[in-house]
Amino acid sequence: MPIDDIRKFISADMQSVDEVIRTRLHSDVALIRQVAEYIIGGGGKRLRPSLVILSAGAFGYRGRHHHELAAVVEFIHTATLLHDDVVDESALRRGRPTANSLFGNSASVLVGDFVYSRAFQMMVGVDSMRVLRVLADATNVIAEGEVLQLMNCHNADIDEQSYLQVIRYKTAKLFEASTRLGAILGDASAGDEEAIANYGMHLGTAFQLIDDVLDYSGDPTVIGKNVGDDLAEGKATLPLIYAIKHGAGEQAALIRRAIEQGGIEELSAVLDTIRTSGALDYAREQARIESHAARESLSCLANTKYRDYLLQLADFAVTRSY
Repeated sequence: MPIDDIRKFISADMQSVDEVIRTRLHSDVALIRQVAEYIIGGGGKRLRPSLVILSAGAFGYRGRHHHELAAVVEFIHTATLLHDDVVDESALRRGRPTANSLFGNSASVLVGDFVYSRAFQMMVGVDSMRVLRVLADATNVIAEGEVLQLMNCHNADIDEQSYLQVIRYKTAKLFEASTRLGAILGDASAGDEEAIANYGMHLGTAFQLIDDVLDYSGDPTVIGKNVGDDLAEGKATLPLIYAIKHGAGEQAALIRRAIEQGGIEELSAVLDTIRTSGALDYAREQARIESHAARESLSCLANTKYRDYLLQLADFAVTRSY
């Protein structure tokens, strides 16, 4: 798999990132250590820190700040997961019980706050107002995306553009910030910085669209959560939006009812409708369009191994099964 080649290529850098994560997670408060180490140790693809490393390398950066900032974006991501799982009342993530199901909602929210604040302590250490502005803005936009998603829960009338806005805010913004940080560290030109930030935005969108597909077609033992979890939470993701618009009358009514009621009881019928309506194929095609746009954004970059692996990551985004 391309992701394995990428991990091998940046393994030394990621070992340094992991060391920063372990060091910076330390707290004299035992519960903070316990919850934070549980969620950080839960696996995951480490995509966002990898993007910081690859982007910085693409612009020739050879210092140490990229390790610190890679850990920062992972902390921001981790904090959002802790809060998300409380809001969504999730019980399973990455094939393991969620932190809130083990330690309680209060502990998860408060430790999420700790991880957020630790991330901001770390970014100050880079001593760059540009870095601070990028991460502060990204964190704010992510929070807006979370609220937008909450407002749209059980809303069967959300359209495709409104849903894409949620994705851009909630998921793609941190991908965008991760690639932009590498460009800033590497003193990239304004045009190159915008290009690689655009790459990150399209890449993050593609990843989320494939997550939407896998929620209705993936193997639970591989994707680490139950099929139909989004439906149970009343989230009208792209496959559902498409099925409502293009399904037969009764099929569209079924999907609308399932979204409004969190109708996991009708999951089998919903899955049949999604498949027969072509919704999964449509969502995959939209992800491929985003992946292609991501690849096109890198055309101005020098031909290096780092650029090659960024291109491979765009391909992996739409071919993965987890």
